[in-house]
Amino acid sequence: MATALKLAGTGPAPFAERHYSPAEIAELWSLSVDSIRKMFENEPGVLVIGNTTPRRGKRSYTTLRIPANVLERVHRRMSRV
Repeated sequence: MATALKLAGTGPAPFAERHYSPAEIAELWSLSVDSIRKMFENEPGVLVIGNTTPRRGKRSYTTLRIPANVLERVHRRMSRV
């Protein structure tokens, strides 16, 4: 069984924290994957893997991985009335 790595007793290290794909969050929140990608693409703490610089005439392919703490932060921010 794997154990989560900890830094100075604070909880899981950021790299060991659960990361979600946009598709997983879209299913949880009943939204489209495109909506989730737009919501999280510029959020601090989100891993953006791939070529982020636009290339002329070519689509840029990126993969997002959203840490649990970022997911919670965005949910809290958006649920305020």
